[in-house]
Amino acid sequence: MTLFYARSDKIAGMMPIRRVLSCLFLSLVLQACLPLPGVEFAQPTVEITNPPSPTALSETPAPTETVSPTIRATETLTPSSTNTLQPTQTLTPSATSLPAELALDPAGWHDWPILPIVPARARLIYQYGQALGSDPHAFSVLGDCQAEPDIFLGVYDTDAAQVGSLPLELQETVAWFSGSFNRLSPTVKPSTTTAALLWPAWHKNKYTCTTYETPIACELRLHKPSFALIHVGTHYESHNDYYMQRILDTLIEAGVVPILYSKADNREYDEAINLEYAGLAVEYDLPFWNFWAALVSLENRGLYTKTDVYFQGDVYMTEQALWLHRLTAMQTLDVVRRAVMAP
Repeated sequence: MTLFYARSDKIAGMMPIRRVLSCLFLSLVLQACLPLPGVEFAQPTVEITNPPSPTALSETPAPTETVSPTIRATETLTPSSTNTLQPTQTLTPSATSLPAELALDPAGWHDWPILPIVPARARLIYQYGQALGSDPHAFSVLGDCQAEPDIFLGVYDTDAAQVGSLPLELQETVAWFSGSFNRLSPTVKPSTTTAALLWPAWHKNKYTCTTYETPIACELRLHKPSFALIHVGTHYESHNDYYMQRILDTLIEAGVVPILYSKADNREYDEAINLEYAGLAVEYDLPFWNFWAALVSLENRGLYTKTDVYFQGDVYMTEQALWLHRLTAMQTLDVVRRAVMAP
């Protein structure tokens, strides 16, 4: 039995100490809306052969290393912070040595890089997933209405001009993940919360999901992803941190690399959700896409309020913010893919 665990000692004092143990068995593995009750979930079952051990790789720590593609903008931006994307910024997408852990302070998440630092554990999870039979060309999105394909990443499956405007490195990654960008799934739906992703009734038995499958379990069975962009938080639960831990444990046990992110809005008024997710990224040693940091140069951070749902506040993104949303998500997928697959 192989153990992947969360190291809570790294963030003691920031949140309650905990140690989350996720057992990986050799034969069975398996962002505007309302809170949901506690839920139970079922894990899909996958037969595996000889999964790798976490000790199978020897990694040299490189805490300051960031793997990232070349960036080429298709519209004019004037960033006011060194932490925002520069249209002419060039970064290097190749590295074989990954940092042993995500050595960042969650309290300072505002200043984290936009594109993820990929810890060695992400590579181990990816390799485990390949032993389980996960599709290396597939990723899933777990999110709400702003993660739906027609708003988020669908253009990369449907608009050749959009793809052609990307740097060659990103075009390669688009081709690698072809078919994952514009697909409908049980894990993307308006008002999705962390608890909803663990509630069997949420998918309404669509997509061939059964009454006893959670949206996550159904998505894992149908798509067999190797990566998951987690895009929930605008709609959050009173026990959001607990539900997100269960989501991370489910994905890791299935050999899927979770990619956490910071949301653009502050609907909860104290930025607690982004702090939670940054803390979990450190605790679990997972990639963290700091989308919040990509918006600092935009007026009102690229957010506005819809008049017909004014009570929700500034949670919707302008066209410029949506462009950055798609671009940085694509860059994130490229960074993580290249890092975990590097020899």
